[in-house]
Amino acid sequence: MNQTLLIIDAQQELIEGNQEESSVFNKEELIRNINLVIEKARKSDIPIVFVRDLDIAEGQGIGFQVHDEINVPADAKIIDKTATNSFHGTELLNHLRYQEIDHVVIMGCATQHCIDSAVRTATISGFDVTLVGDGHSTTDSEVLSAEQIIKHHNKTLHGHYNVEHFSMVRNAEEDLFHPTHDSYR
Repeated sequence: MNQTLLIIDAQQELIEGNQEESSVFNKEELIRNINLVIEKARKSDIPIVFVRDLDIAEGQGIGFQVHDEINVPADAKIIDKTATNSFHGTELLNHLRYQEIDHVVIMGCATQHCIDSAVRTATISGFDVTLVGDGHSTTDSEVLSAEQIIKHHNKTLHGHYNVEHFSMVRNAEEDLFHPTHDSYR
């Protein structure tokens, strides 16, 4: 099985916030869990892909970069995007297909936007997905708290399927690179 760790929009200004936006919910736990899963991926020789949103910090400076407390491996692939969906207008899908990936572990921000669209697009593009339930975050909306948004998406996306491929939600402490999808098929 060929796998990859996909970390979406784990950028300095998005996680820490700015003058207009607050920091994401549980940012310390998010950073800790991202680093934990990166270390697991590295030990298992799993390639790591970071996707950065060009809208964050206007696509420049320290605010645009992956958060400075996240341990970005030197060989990590970095892809920049202009849309909510990490697959739209980027090389991500071609990169995953070229690498013959069939399982994607997803983490990052923001839950109801970029994470949701990546999970759903990955399943319809031929990948099984493991969403790290304690490895994605967001900010409060006008309707729901960030914690409610995260819980809702973890519930909704666990078992989300498109016939052949589907997503499961597991936590960072679990053995994420030994997917359990086949036991549910």
